[in-house]
Amino acid sequence: MKGVTKLKYTKIPEATIRRLSRYSRCLEEMNGLGEKVVSSAQLANKCLVNAAQVRKDLAYFGEFGIRGVGYYVNDLLQDIKRILGLNKEWRMAVIGIGNLGSALLSYKDFLKQNYKIVAAFDIDPPKVIGRVSEKVGKPVEVLHINRLKEVAKERRIEIGLITTPPSEAQNVANQLVEAEVKGILNFAPAQVTVPDGYMVKDVFFTTILDNLAYLLSNN
Repeated sequence: MKGVTKLKYTKIPEATIRRLSRYSRCLEEMNGLGEKVVSSAQLANKCLVNAAQVRKDLAYFGEFGIRGVGYYVNDLLQDIKRILGLNKEWRMAVIGIGNLGSALLSYKDFLKQNYKIVAAFDIDPPKVIGRVSEKVGKPVEVLHINRLKEVAKERRIEIGLITTPPSEAQNVANQLVEAEVKGILNFAPAQVTVPDGYMVKDVFFTTILDNLAYLLSNN
């Protein structure tokens, strides 16, 4: 199998990146079951896409597989992880330890994908004292938000997860930028803006539900 080569395209569709993540999960499962080789048709069937789409998505990043044989499962999995940047550890912080923030601290699958929560922050003093998660490797102490910049540098935090009320989301985003945390995943139901050089992704549950409600209403 040929490895990842120089990108043929400068702009990769976001839908392709989402599907690569899906392929990675399917390949991880197959690898765990001891499967050695998979065809594009088999991978497509498992991931609920078509074989041509699998081949097109992979073609953005080089040549993979062996004609007449298919893809070696572990090799393709490792190649996709390199493409997605999952061949390294990503150090994260959760800001806002309410119900959602606490749930994220306990989400064990982060570790499987090389995402590690190394800090948690809140503005409410009762939550700062002694609040830990024991399900994400070692316990994560919840610190006061005013220590964000200092701790982000000490612990090399690269991604911040915002789980605050919407009124606080932009302020937290500003603090993450000041702390030079380049990646932001915003769960608060409010748009936030960041300067060039920083990346923000919004995860609005109600928007997804709105889409589902529309599909159900127009089925």
